[in-house]
Amino acid sequence: MEKNVFGTNLLDCGGDPMTGYYRNGCCESDEDDRGMHTVCAVMSMEFLDFSKSQGNDLITPKPQYDFPGLREGDRWCLCIGRWMEALHAGMAPKVILEATHEKTLDHVSLEDLIKFAYK
Repeated sequence: MEKNVFGTNLLDCGGDPMTGYYRNGCCESDEDDRGMHTVCAVMSMEFLDFSKSQGNDLITPKPQYDFPGLREGDRWCLCIGRWMEALHAGMAPKVILEATHEKTLDHVSLEDLIKFAYK
């Protein structure tokens, strides 16, 4: 079983829309996932607009990739790099810690993640 940032079993992030690098609802990652989609984030319009301005449009549906587009409140496994970029820009979305993979801690401290814990 994969572990979260607390070292306990990794919970599912979301299924509507289906998230995760492997589209299994879980923020798992392995060597195939070069972007490390390990952060379970709750989308805000502020973050979605920021991501789009950085060249990663998560709002517009892309049917060719079976991607419905994201809305405020959706849960999504983000790349750690995008979340950190948003953090430094003051636009980081809230994080569901129990569904955020422990590999995230290789790049950001638990203390920083806790500041953005979704409640």
